[in-house]
Amino acid sequence: MSSISISTAAVIPARPATRSRLRLTARGRGVLLAVAAVPLAIGIAVAAISGGSAIAASDDTAGSFGTADFQTVTVLPGDTLWSIANTVAPTADPRDVIGEISRLNMLRGGALQIGQELAIPAQYAD
Repeated sequence: MSSISISTAAVIPARPATRSRLRLTARGRGVLLAVAAVPLAIGIAVAAISGGSAIAASDDTAGSFGTADFQTVTVLPGDTLWSIANTVAPTADPRDVIGEISRLNMLRGGALQIGQELAIPAQYAD
């Protein structure tokens, strides 16, 4: 025969798992801030240096070659790049004219706003 014995063992509560928390001193926060700020400072310096040379190059280029005169067109309600291209250059392919107008005015996606001034490339100006 087998026998079963029942005992009353005391239940010991398990200790909660302790997480180690990162504790930064004032010096540690300063070092972390400096490490994070260095790439930002380098990016700003590079942008300032490259932007300054682009401005200087465009000023120098305009001085040596003269300024180009462009005709401007004001966008009216209902105007599209296609209708402006057909009006400005009726004999040219509108797709080519639209491409050149977009590049000259740095348009993205062909979105126009009423009252916007568009520069027309020199070969299509009257």
